[in-house]
Amino acid sequence: MNLNYIFLIPLIPLIVFLVLGIFSQKIKAGISGYIGVLGIAISTILSYFAAWQYFMVEGKLNGVYQTFTEKTVWIHFTESLHIDMGVLIDPISVMMLVVVSTVSLMVNIYSRGYMKGDDGFTRFFAYLSLFTFSMYGLVLATNLFQIYIFWELVGVSSFLLIGYYYTKTSAIAAAKKAFIVTRFADFGFLIGIFIIGYYTNTFDFQTLNDPEGSILTSWASTSFMGLSVLAWALILIFMGGAGKSAMFPLHIWLPDAMEGPTPVSALIHAATMVVAGVYLVARLFPMFYIVEEGFVLHIVAYVGAFSALFAAIIAITQTDIKRVLAFSTMSQLGYMMMALGLSGYDGHEGVGFMASMFHLFTHAMFKALLFLGAGSVIHAVHSNLLQDMGGLRKYMPVTNITFLIAALAIAGVPPLAGFWSKDEILVAAYENNQFLYLIGVFVAGLTAFYIFRIYFGIFWGKDTSYKHSPHESPGSMVIPLVVLAVLSMVAGFVPFSEFISADKAGFDTHINVPLAVIATGAGAVGILMAWIFYKKENDLASRFANAFGVFYKCTSRKFYFDEIYLFMARTIFFKNVAAPIAWFDKKFVDGTMEGIGNKTVVISEKIKGIQSGKLQDYAFGLIAGFVVIAFMFIYLWTN
Repeated sequence: MNLNYIFLIPLIPLIVFLVLGIFSQKIKAGISGYIGVLGIAISTILSYFAAWQYFMVEGKLNGVYQTFTEKTVWIHFTESLHIDMGVLIDPISVMMLVVVSTVSLMVNIYSRGYMKGDDGFTRFFAYLSLFTFSMYGLVLATNLFQIYIFWELVGVSSFLLIGYYYTKTSAIAAAKKAFIVTRFADFGFLIGIFIIGYYTNTFDFQTLNDPEGSILTSWASTSFMGLSVLAWALILIFMGGAGKSAMFPLHIWLPDAMEGPTPVSALIHAATMVVAGVYLVARLFPMFYIVEEGFVLHIVAYVGAFSALFAAIIAITQTDIKRVLAFSTMSQLGYMMMALGLSGYDGHEGVGFMASMFHLFTHAMFKALLFLGAGSVIHAVHSNLLQDMGGLRKYMPVTNITFLIAALAIAGVPPLAGFWSKDEILVAAYENNQFLYLIGVFVAGLTAFYIFRIYFGIFWGKDTSYKHSPHESPGSMVIPLVVLAVLSMVAGFVPFSEFISADKAGFDTHINVPLAVIATGAGAVGILMAWIFYKKENDLASRFANAFGVFYKCTSRKFYFDEIYLFMARTIFFKNVAAPIAWFDKKFVDGTMEGIGNKTVVISEKIKGIQSGKLQDYAFGLIAGFVVIAFMFIYLWTN
């Protein structure tokens, strides 16, 4: 397979970023929007062509999808240990190219209308292109170090986008919070990379993912605290993925990231940055499966399931529609992690792996649609809060219909996209861990409830008296909504298991009717409850909130995790660790250096008179020196 044009996919948004960044003061705002859209459109066309060529023409050999790489050595450590730079094409990287391209293109088109008139219009499109370049580099990476480089670039890009409104205190705080929390997680990721490099003598994905596992099994006996060193390395790598994908307890940055413009929320929380952690586990899945007989996968499964439940419960009580969608993203990512953790490797045993990637694919479409729909509403009413909305279906018919399609999709209503992928996840859970299956079904009901809570609150409910009559968004915002709505309806019909599987051979799937009925029933109950509580204005919700009392308050305050982390940071770390270190640094390190400097000044004051510039002083010094030397010579000669 010819990979030369693949390099253009990330290169084009990089060029767009450089052009818009360097010439931002010279390019008119309207033109910069067209440049940004055109660049992503070309990368999108190339991504779709790569998918067609790989899946339909050249990718399969003897019934198995092949892995193609084009790379060059960048840094040598030893003869066998080196960092390469290049591209890797296989089923999940091609799928991610399609996902990232589609959502990025829709977000860029949408942003032309949403950000119109903003003072930083050109800067915004430059940041979008940098982010997209970073994501392309991440999904095409051939080795652990290359993916880490682009992993950090994604972090920088998200910092710039979340903190785009840099004069707004809350946006600055949110950007710093996201950056710092994910850096802690990424430190674990980096240590894991070092451990793997040291023990396996390679960073290359193809070598590490060898199904025979010859390199990995040779180090199975090297252990620490009862686990092999490679198992610890994978736990640390998962720590990095959990930070990026906002898994519990590294989730606290996600809701605050809503301070960025709404198109940023769609880009970061739908298909790009937050799914990077899921993609990382999938990229190293054979290694996760082999090492310690999949022990680390059990950790992945339980962390994912708990995160899904935890976030869904919190989403029920949030009043900012973007924060509801943020916790929804965390919950759906938990679903994906759970499916990966419950997956086998061969054939149908790998249904969890396939289901996770399938849900990543479908979720990207309907979650991007939900965020962009929310942005359309915010653009109309100038508020994020549910209490400022209501009855908008009369003013915004297109946004209403497209948002409803996305809500039905995430609720798992057949035959929309979310039904098919969520059904496969629940099948994987039922076949491997029925406790986690029950959690998955419960979360499905909660998901339907919280998403229709905000749908009815926005488009039905009370008919709010708006200061300015709301109106439908402009065409540049409506077109992406319609496109994503269509994709949310048809994406589930893709025969995904034929293209994406753990062993790359593909397999056939069919609907498990009893499980599908149970999951759909749970979603229907959630929708019905939301209908009763929120379709018409009533006091049922407030009565239930009062009935649950302390639990409701804890849930609405996100179980006080922000306060817990602040206490740990300020009281424990800053006061008891950072403050003593700062005192030692000031008194001893700085004090020693300052003392040496002060003594040098004192001595120089004493001796600087020697360089007086007077001829008689120099003559006196010369004669005195000769006299001393003469006396020393005489003394030594006579003795």
